[in-house]
Amino acid sequence: MEHGNTRRLVLRTNDLTWRSVGDEVVVLDLGASAYFTLNGSAATLWPALVEGTTVPDLELLLRTTYDIDEQTAAADVAAFVADLSKQGMLASDV
Repeated sequence: MEHGNTRRLVLRTNDLTWRSVGDEVVVLDLGASAYFTLNGSAATLWPALVEGTTVPDLELLLRTTYDIDEQTAAADVAAFVADLSKQGMLASDV
């Protein structure tokens, strides 16, 4: 499945800090006074978002890391990106 969404996704840099702790990523949103723990596929995707990436690249990362099909990867990435957008963690709304 080919996706046309090649817009670069980047995490916002103001009031957002994170650390890798073992297999998890701990995120603190200072502006919203919110704390998040990411594990599994979300922790796998987070470093790519720190650098800036696209939806197709995130899907490929999941497919190659977890040996899953395109549809599953696309659904997982879409849900993760939607959640990040809802939480206001992306530099621009997607």
